[in-house]
This record gives sequence, C-alpha cells and structure tokens, in this order.
Amino acid sequence: MSKLTSNNTIDASEVVKFEAMAEEWWDPKGKFKPLHMLNPLRVQYIVGQIATQFNRDLDSLMPFKGLRLLDIGCGGGLLSEPMARLGAEVIGADAAPKNIPVAQAHAKQSGLTIDYRNTVAEALVDEGELFDVILNMEVIEHVAQPQMLIDACADLLKQDGIMLCSTINRTPKSYIVAIIGAERVMRWLPIGTHQWNKFIKPPELANIFKVASLSLNDKSGFVFNPVLWRWSLSSSDLSVNYVMAVTKS
Repeated sequence: MSKLTSNNTIDASEVVKFEAMAEEWWDPKGKFKPLHMLNPLRVQYIVGQIATQFNRDLDSLMPFKGLRLLDIGCGGGLLSEPMARLGAEVIGADAAPKNIPVAQAHAKQSGLTIDYRNTVAEALVDEGELFDVILNMEVIEHVAQPQMLIDACADLLKQDGIMLCSTINRTPKSYIVAIIGAERVMRWLPIGTHQWNKFIKPPELANIFKVASLSLNDKSGFVFNPVLWRWSLSSSDLSVNYVMAVTKS
C-alpha cells in the first residue's frame, strides 16, 4: 500500500465527504443511487473505447487480459470489478482510507482479485507505475488541482495507452440538475456533495489534456431522461455529465 504524501491533489474536505458514505457504495438505493443508475452506461462506454484502442474482441472470454488498468478514485469498486471480470489486471486507488476495506470485502465476495490501495496518482508516479488504461471517472471535480492530477495520470500512462475521464460541465443546467435536483429535491446525494464552481467546462478539460500532451479521441455526454428514467450516450449534449477519451501518443 502506498503512503500518501503532501505532494498531491487531495482536497481533504472532499475525502471526508466520501469517507462518511463509504459503507453505502454497494447499496443501489443508498447515497450512491445516481452512480448505480449511470454505471451500466459508464461501463458500456469504457469497454467500447478500450476495445477499440487495443483492438480487442469483446466476444472473447477475457478480452482485456494482459492490460494493466488503474481505477483512480475507485471508491467501492463499481468500475474496478467489471474491468477485472473482463480480464484486466486492476489496481484501484482511492484517497479515502475507509473506501479500501469496503472495496476489498466486496471483491472477495465476488471472487475477484483486485489490488486496492489507499493512494493517489502522484504517489504511483513516484513508485514508477505504468498502465495501459486509466479510469478517471467523476474524480477531477473533487481535487484541488485538476492540472496536477492529469499531469500525474499522463506520467502513469504507457505509450499508446488510453484514459477515460468523466466530470460535470459548469453550466446553469448542471447547477439545476446536479445541485438543486440531485441533492436538494430528489435527495439522491447529501447536500454539499458537489461544488458547482469546481465543475469543468469541456474546452477547459480539453486544454488540461493538451497541456499534459494527451490527445483527445472522443467526447460524449451522459444524458438522463427523467421521463424514460434512464441514461443514454450523446455525441452532442455535454451540458451536464460528460466523458472524454484521451490517448498518449
């Protein structure tokens, strides 16, 4: 297990927030209900991008075998476990210590081998770690220095590796949906889970990647339909939740 140092992007107040909810990671009706609802679409997008980047046959038994994958900000392992089932060697990293035993216990119950660590990207760089794939999902809006996080991830990515990074756009619509709707009206999330001023516009995120010498492959929106009560992928609507795929080439 890596040791956390002061040379990282941790926002201590954000760690405290997520530690308070650690026991609820795998409760589909608990505080992470929105994430459970979104997760199948996240997995679908991630799997498709990885398979395309590495020319993997998704009809094979273990299509991601031989790929080393980092799930940064892994929480309870909602993404780490599907990736492990597909054959990837998964390292799940999280700055919140209480998340790690929750993730480890669930992986054991699921019969999966996943290397969960209480660590951050910057510490993994110091240890000389390298990965084919990095999942950086719903993390960047919770750190103190987004550019520092992406720079570290770029250092961790192998040549021709891929990183998937999702976050929330800073728009009036996202304030209504993610702050007022999800936290105050629907009570899906505890009030204060998100800070609107830390949301990142797509051009801002694209520039962060450019500074880190990462190439943008794709950008898509995760769009929630309150009438059909389901999430879908959009190539044009990035007004609230969105994801970008970048490569190191």
